[in-house]
Amino acid sequence: MDFTRDEGQDAVAEVVVSVLEREQARDFELWPILVDSGLLSVALPERFGGDGMGLSEISVMLTELATDAVAVPALPTLGLALPPLLAGLPDSVAERVFPEVASGAILTVALSEPGAPFVDKPSTTAVVDGDSVIVTGAKIAVPYAERARWLLIPTDTGLALVDAGADGLTITPTPTSGGIPEAGVRLDGVRIPAEQLIPDGLDRLHRTAIAAIGSVADGLLRGALVLTAEHLRTRHQFNRPLAEFQAVAQQIADLYVVSRTLHAAAVSANWALAQDAEIAATPEHRERTDDDLDVLAYTVASELPAAMQKCHHLHGGIGVDVTHPMHRYFSQAKDIARWLGGASFRLDRLGARCSST
Repeated sequence: MDFTRDEGQDAVAEVVVSVLEREQARDFELWPILVDSGLLSVALPERFGGDGMGLSEISVMLTELATDAVAVPALPTLGLALPPLLAGLPDSVAERVFPEVASGAILTVALSEPGAPFVDKPSTTAVVDGDSVIVTGAKIAVPYAERARWLLIPTDTGLALVDAGADGLTITPTPTSGGIPEAGVRLDGVRIPAEQLIPDGLDRLHRTAIAAIGSVADGLLRGALVLTAEHLRTRHQFNRPLAEFQAVAQQIADLYVVSRTLHAAAVSANWALAQDAEIAATPEHRERTDDDLDVLAYTVASELPAAMQKCHHLHGGIGVDVTHPMHRYFSQAKDIARWLGGASFRLDRLGARCSST
C-alpha cells in the first residue's frame, strides 16, 4: 500500500496550483479558465480527446481546488457524475457527452430524495417504453442543477442521464449556506433514450461520490488550517502572537490531528477505488474498500464541521466577515456534510457494517 503521488498526479496538482496562483477568481468565473487549462479532460478517455487518467488524478484535482475553497462545479461534474458515466455509458452516448464536458459543460448528480440522503433505494421510477425510458420522481439538494447540461438521476432500475432541457423536468433553486447553488428537481414523465439508462450503477455512484467528497473535505480542512495558523502567527494580543498562548496552541494542534486523520482516510479510500479491475473485483478488496468509505463518510460528516467551527473561533470575529476567505471553507464544509446525510446518519451506517461482520 503506497499513497505516494505518481508523476501524473503531481502534474495535475501542479497545473491546479499554477492556475490558482495566477488567477484571482475563486467562484464560477474560474470555470472557463479551468476549461482552457485542460483539467476537465484529465479523466476522459483518449478516444474522446481526453488524457485517459482516472480517479486518483480527479481526487488530486479536487483536493487542490478545495484548499482555496474554490466554488466551481468540479465536484459534481468530475467527482460525482463522471466516474459512473465512464464505467457504464455506451459509446453512442459518450461521444456526445464527453466532448461537451471537456468544453466546460456541467454534469451533476441527484444523490438525495426528500427525507432520504444518499438514497440507496430510490423512489424515482424509470419505466421502459419501447426504445425510451420514462423517468418520474423528485430529488433535492442537487448542486448546480440550474447550470447543468446533463443530470444523472438515480432511479429504481439504474442511473438515468437526463438532458437539462428535457420536457417534464422542473428545476427549483433552493438556498444554501455557501457559494455552491442547489436546486430541487422534479421529473414528471421525462422521456430519455433507453441507452441513457445505466443499469446497476447506483452502488458505484455512491462509492466514488463518497471518495470525491472526502477529497474535497481533505482540501478544505487543509486550506482552513493553513489560513488559521497564519492568522495566529501574525495576530498579536498583549504584545504576543496568538500562537504563543498555550490554549490556542492546543487547539491548533487538535485541528492538525483531525486534518491528518481526514487526509489518511480520504487518500486510503481513493487509493482503494483506483486499483485495477482485477484486484478491485475480489470480495476481500471490495469489503475493505467499503469499510474505508464508511469510515471516511463518518469522519467528514462528524469531524469536518466541528473543525471548521474551531477555525472560526480561533479567527475571532474576523472569520465571519464575508470579505475574509474563512467563511467559504466553513460554508462548503457544512454543505458537503449535509450531502452525506450528517453525522448520525453516517454513524448508523458505519455501525450497521460493524455489527454485520
